[in-house]
Amino acid sequence: MAGYVLQSPCNPSPLGTSYTLVYIEGTMDDHIGHFLNFMSVEKGASGNTVAAYKNDLQQFDSFVTGLRGNGKPRDWEQLERDLIIDYVLSLKRKNYAEATVARKVAAIKSFFQYLQAEGTIRGNPTESLESPRVGRSLPKPLSVTEVDELLEQPLKRNTPEAKRDRAMLELLYATGLRVTELVSLEMDDVNMAGSHPYVRCMGKGSKERTIPIHEQAAAAVTGYLNDGRAALVKNRKESALFVNRRGERLTRQGFWLILKQYAKEANIASSVTPHTLRHSFATHMLRGGAPLRSVQELLGHANISTTQVYTQIANEHVRQVYEKAHPRAR
Repeated sequence: MAGYVLQSPCNPSPLGTSYTLVYIEGTMDDHIGHFLNFMSVEKGASGNTVAAYKNDLQQFDSFVTGLRGNGKPRDWEQLERDLIIDYVLSLKRKNYAEATVARKVAAIKSFFQYLQAEGTIRGNPTESLESPRVGRSLPKPLSVTEVDELLEQPLKRNTPEAKRDRAMLELLYATGLRVTELVSLEMDDVNMAGSHPYVRCMGKGSKERTIPIHEQAAAAVTGYLNDGRAALVKNRKESALFVNRRGERLTRQGFWLILKQYAKEANIASSVTPHTLRHSFATHMLRGGAPLRSVQELLGHANISTTQVYTQIANEHVRQVYEKAHPRAR
């Protein structure tokens, strides 16, 4: 089925250059599908990233379709650059967070860059479109006391699920794993034998890294493997390390629900998300004197500037200690 996509500039508008459409083979859905495949296969984007792009582009697609009424197939013949700006404004009117709007704009820009590179369009209507500026907020780690209280909660139950939960929480705080990396672990990704236990994970960009595990975390994982997992697994061929009550791989959403419950039981007032223990791991490691480069490697950050944000938190902690302790700072 054929459709229309943006072509090169025509009449200027007050908001910038306007764009019309050129007829090409395939629907816009086809091109979105091709782009997502390109991101997955050629760019090595993670499943979560591809899913986010898909959602963002389909939302933009639906916005354009809705302007023509009745949800009929898109011909895109009236689409101009101004419409993309209208879409961004509509997101802001719906009170989307700045970071979310910026991500959706980035998805649209990447998509049209792809179309231009493929020769599908001659001009890129998003070329001069500025992405919303997002003030980078600092991660909010838990205190060491809060982490300790959180990790103690599963010990109040003597069930296979509680043993699993303690192993997951201990492992997250011991390694700084992303939650997706945690729930993606296979049985043979952890090595508890010998005096140097470790976990091996596949991070962003399909980059593998090996992370050492301290004794307490290793004991929690071993306890789960010995006394918890076997009671949960229904299919002995299941390779996932962490499984749910049905004996299937635990999902990110499933972990989040577990974490929220334990955070509530620990009376932690601040918001706790699946990324909170990763933030806490990085911040506490730096406060403990770990070199920035080592923390970068442990976290799997491609760029050290991503890791440097945690130094601001560590430095703020030092300042608070200084102002509390120095006699002339009080």
